[in-house]
Amino acid sequence: MLIEERILTLFRRNCQHTLTYWSVFFSFGLSIAFLGPTILDLKCQTGSTLQEITWVFFSQQFCLLIGSSTGGVFTKTLFGALIALFLSSLIISVVFAIIPLCYNVLLLAVAMAVSGLAMGIIDTIANIQLVSIYKKDSAIFLQALHFFIGLGALVSPLIAEPFISEHCLGSNSTENATEVLLHFRSSYRSPVILPENSPHSEPVEEKASVSYAFWIMALINLPVPIAVFVLMYQEKLLPCCPNSTPRLLDKDELAMETKAPEITEMPEPHAADFHHSGHGNIFSCCMNGNMRGLPPTFFVIHILGGMVLFMTEGIMGVYAGFVYTYAVSAPMSLHTKMAGYLNCIFWAAVTAGRLVSIPLSYRFRPVYLLIVNLAGVIVTLLLLMILYTNRVFLFVGTTLLGLFISSVFPCIVAYTEDILNYRGCATTVLVTTSGMGEMTLQVLVGSLIQKKGSYSFLVCGLVTGCLGFIFLLSVILCNRIHRNLTGASKKAAMVEAPPAPAPPASEKAALEQKVAVIQPESIKCDSG
Repeated sequence: MLIEERILTLFRRNCQHTLTYWSVFFSFGLSIAFLGPTILDLKCQTGSTLQEITWVFFSQQFCLLIGSSTGGVFTKTLFGALIALFLSSLIISVVFAIIPLCYNVLLLAVAMAVSGLAMGIIDTIANIQLVSIYKKDSAIFLQALHFFIGLGALVSPLIAEPFISEHCLGSNSTENATEVLLHFRSSYRSPVILPENSPHSEPVEEKASVSYAFWIMALINLPVPIAVFVLMYQEKLLPCCPNSTPRLLDKDELAMETKAPEITEMPEPHAADFHHSGHGNIFSCCMNGNMRGLPPTFFVIHILGGMVLFMTEGIMGVYAGFVYTYAVSAPMSLHTKMAGYLNCIFWAAVTAGRLVSIPLSYRFRPVYLLIVNLAGVIVTLLLLMILYTNRVFLFVGTTLLGLFISSVFPCIVAYTEDILNYRGCATTVLVTTSGMGEMTLQVLVGSLIQKKGSYSFLVCGLVTGCLGFIFLLSVILCNRIHRNLTGASKKAAMVEAPPAPAPPASEKAALEQKVAVIQPESIKCDSG
């Protein structure tokens, strides 16, 4: 059988919770991918330069970082987690609806900051909830969770592509900030006032179209908060719903519970019964009293694992955000419609890679998948640099990069949590540092493209990928040291612990007498 019956039974028991957490990651994917193909349209809509519109990325990623850092606060209770997911997914739909009304780059940055905060909360809560439910079996379900990011990120550029303007190019990263703005976005026909130094003598009018893409995405996202609301209703967490008795176990779950002492160390509880003692926001993690006396490697693994994601998620955010800009710039100079497909191909490859990684994570240890994936990322970026004028390989390399980088996040979360025996704050730290990577590298690369040209886009990606691989090797080495230290401390504790005193003779005789009395009774029960 492809997957053990025990895991399938555990999934069936927590099916509604799991599917709901997967669906909110679909909202996350919608929000993270639409900026790439629409960046030049939004630049024209707001009348800003490429460097100014880059700060919209920064505002989204900075608030995503804040949301990721504080999102664990809501996981103390199931009600807190679900109400936070409900509000966050609803906010994403609202932001999609109002983006076409943001004609100023500052207003657009504020809207994206609000969506980033919602995305960060979703990111932390969904990861923590799944890790808490499935623990050592979480790798498969985390891969599926991040598959839904790829699915949402694939849908987003597919919706946007038919509405991308062919007039608002502004593709050269070294162009002057006073470039001609030929495309103005609004819900009605409106003239564009061109700069005085424009070669065009008359204003250009064009019917708004990209607005419809955002409104469509807002409608597509609406079922997600509805799904979270339904889960809250099923769990009797709404104020209008009275509490009810816990549901009875079906025969498969009852069999798993009765066999659990023989198979596992402890039975798996229902998702609604979890109390997150180890996971929370990043600040409470740092002040957790349970971490006293732990070896230094415990904290170093948190940091190194976070740095791996800082680099890899930074590459993903940078590539998704700027591959369109890179493609329409020299020396590629692709047509805008053709370049718009790059985002679709990238997120389709990410989605396919995470789908393929679900069975692979069941067959192979996460560390092996991580080594192969990061090596593939480095080789792909190197080939993209060498063949930087080859348009065909740009599409091939985009596909390969998406496939290789797709499963790094769930693999490193599962690997790090497994090293630390699910007692640290690895998920919260990793999610937070990944947000920091996306925020920092997008601003850095956007500024470099503006100043040095589009080729710096690939150079930064290759350097970042190499650093990520070095940090991964450091995690593997630190894991070996950590196991030696924890193994030695356990042996020392066993040596220092005094042996249990033998019971007195009178108590021993009384105990034997009780056993002798109980045995005939058990025999009678069996025979009856």
